[in-house]
This record gives sequence, C-alpha cells and structure tokens, in this order.
Amino acid sequence: MPDQTALTAMLPEHSLLAGIVVLICLEVLGRGSRPALWVSLLSIAAASVSAFWLASMQVTAEPFAGQFSVTPAILVAKGALLALAIPVVLMARSEFREGEFSLLLLSSLYGLCLLPSSMSYLVMFIGLELLAMPVYALVLLAYHRPESAEASFKYLVLSGAASATFLMGVSLLYGATGSMDVSTFAQALGSGDALTRTATVLVLLALFLKSAIVPFHAWAPDTYEGASIPVTAYMATLTKGAVLLAAVRLFGTVTVTGPLVGLLMALPLASIVFGNLAAIRQSSFRRMIAYSSIAHAGYLFYAFLGDPAARMRAVLFYVIAYSAANLLAFAVVPQNDRDEQRDALDNFRGLFHRDPAAALLIGIAMLSLAGLPPFPGFVGKFMIFRSVMAAGHVTYAVLGLVGSYLGMYFYLRVIARMFMGAGEAVATEQRAGALARTAGWICLAATMLLAALPGWVIGRL
Repeated sequence: MPDQTALTAMLPEHSLLAGIVVLICLEVLGRGSRPALWVSLLSIAAASVSAFWLASMQVTAEPFAGQFSVTPAILVAKGALLALAIPVVLMARSEFREGEFSLLLLSSLYGLCLLPSSMSYLVMFIGLELLAMPVYALVLLAYHRPESAEASFKYLVLSGAASATFLMGVSLLYGATGSMDVSTFAQALGSGDALTRTATVLVLLALFLKSAIVPFHAWAPDTYEGASIPVTAYMATLTKGAVLLAAVRLFGTVTVTGPLVGLLMALPLASIVFGNLAAIRQSSFRRMIAYSSIAHAGYLFYAFLGDPAARMRAVLFYVIAYSAANLLAFAVVPQNDRDEQRDALDNFRGLFHRDPAAALLIGIAMLSLAGLPPFPGFVGKFMIFRSVMAAGHVTYAVLGLVGSYLGMYFYLRVIARMFMGAGEAVATEQRAGALARTAGWICLAATMLLAALPGWVIGRL
C-alpha cells in the first residue's frame, strides 16, 4: 500500500497528474483554451523543480516495491527532461490554440517519468505506451498539413510493432527467468542460452525501433515532416531521450561483451553514417533534423559500449545538450502561412539580413549539433567516444568519429545559407512569436551554461 513515501518520492508524477486533472476539468467546463498554457507550464515547472529538490535532498525510495524506484540520479534525469519540455509548451502556443495539446503533452510526459524509475517490465511497458500514444494524436493535430494523417498512421504502426517486439522479448525473458524485474535483462546479456539470447535481442530491437536506428528508421523522416514544429521538436528530443534512459535502466552496470558488442556497434554505426549522408540531400529543415536524429541516436547507443559506471552520465549529458540545441533551432524558425514552406531550407537563404537574432540562434544550435568546440555537443561526443576507447573498442570509436565528420557538412550548409545568401524577402514569412522566442532564449541559456561549465553540470548528473 503506498504511503507517505509514495507521495514524496513521486512528487514529479503527482504534479503532472494534477495538471492533467485540472486541464480535463477546464475542458469539461468549456474554459480549456485560454488557461491551458499556464496550467501546463505550472505543472511541468512544478514537476521539474520537485525532481531537482528531491535529488538535492538525496532521496532514495521505492514507493512501490519491485515496480517503481527513485534515486538522486534518476530524479536529476527527470528534472532535466521536464525542464526541457517548457520550451516545447511555449513554442506550441502559436500553433495550438485549444487545450488538447497541453493535455496530450502532460500525458506523454507522465510516461516519460515512469521509464527511468521502472523496476519491472510492466511499468516500463506502461511508460513506453504512455509516452508514445499521446504523440500519435499530437502528430495528427497538425491537420492543416495533408501529410499529418499519414505521418500519424506510420508512427502508430511502427511504434506498435516496437511494442509488440518488446512484449515478445519480455515474455521470453519471463519464461527463462520467471521474473519481471528489469535487472534480469542485464543478467541475461551474459547468458549463452538461445532462448535468453533471443529475448535480449528482441528487447534491444524494440528500443532500436523506438529510437529510429537503421534499419528501423523509415518512420522518422515522414513522421517528423508531417507533424507541426513543436511536436517534431518534442519527438526528436525528449521522447528519444526517454527511450535511451530506459535502455540505461535495462543495461544497469553490466559491461557489454561478446556478440552483443557487434550488434551495438554495427547498427549505431550504420545509423551515424546513413543519417549524416541522407541529411545532406534534404531540402526541408524538419527532414534534415529527422535524419540528423537518426545519427544522434547512433552516438547515444555507442555509449553502451563504454564504461558502465559512467553510462548514465554520458547519455544524460548528451541528451540534454542535443535537446537544448534542437529546441533552440526549432523555436526561432520564422513562421509562415504555409506550414510546408516554413522550414524549407531555401527560405533560410539570407535570414541573417531579415532576422539577425533568429539566424544567430539557429547558427549556435547548428554548431552545437555538429559537435564543434566549445559548444556542448562537442563535450557530449567527447564523453561518449572517450568512454568507448577506454573500454578497448578503439576501432569502433575511430569509425564513429569518421562518421560524425560527415555530419558537419549539412549543419554548416544551413549557416552558410543564412549568413552568406542574399537577403531576399519571403512574402509570407513572419518572425517567430514572442513566446517561441522566449523558448529560444531559454534554450540558449541552457546551451551556454553547458558550454561554459560542462564540468560543473557533469558533476551533478
């Protein structure tokens, strides 16, 4: 029976749940549109602050024995991801006037919070579904784009396939071990039994599908392009980060050895190379970011080859740096009456002459995503590749580094278009709204903090 511990240790989840209840009440009363933004902002901010506060108090608890637990590291991860959801809400104000967006986003964030705390496969599965199911509807909410229905359907089908694969793997693990504890996954990694090995591979493939790792990436470009910009930003950053944190939870502190090294090297490396090469050919900013996110998922899975003790810290820092830069770029993209024209890369030409602030912020985001020093993207990649090399996988680290150099071209191409192109006016273009720009400045502050004080931030993860 949950007691006071459950009330305290689950304050972030309770804050989100309170926000969901208030939003539902407002919808029933017919007052959902105007205050929805502030209710969702307050709910997310309260959840993030409470997570950081509990982490500072060194709270370690297991409010639901064998199902749900928190530690300071988990609370910091939740607090950081929830804080990054605030810019998403601000960006969405100009896109969604009704309250559905806020309600669906809070529901998805509730699933995000369950994943790093899950101790059983049951809670992890519920977390994955709660994370993904509201996003199907969020993609569909961009109904003024003809592609949104198709994009939502593709995400529904592929995400459903990932869930089925995850359930099959978990079923086989339960059959082999008789336990639903997530720690059985780490124990099974070293097993020579064919049934157990098949189960671990199926669970891993489900995570690859959710993260859009090659060759399970086909849904990502179409879905990202068919969604509205705030939803694309959310999918490319926080949902991907939550899945990686779930993977960290599954692997625990086990060192990856044997045939699994090849699987964790080959597919992420293919993602790095393919994602970066495919991004070069794109004419849409959203599709470019989609392929870029496929490459970044490859970098993140590389972290599992390295030091298990530093795995959580490396993945979390990379997710925060990558998410802040991505959200920064999306927040200040100029608005356009025609949504499909909003992020056409041709319209970025000469942006510096029309909107210098937007061009500068997008430029900073591109440099960080490219992994150039002194930006935090460089620190994130450095942590991962150093960890892989320290674990003895020098060849894999070098191949990954070579693949990452391919990604610099398309990021720098965006900068060249904005700063070196002629400043031709785009008739239907408008500056991003005040709230969206506020989101951009918040993300810039986070990016600058990570760039200026990376050691301080890493020491607190």
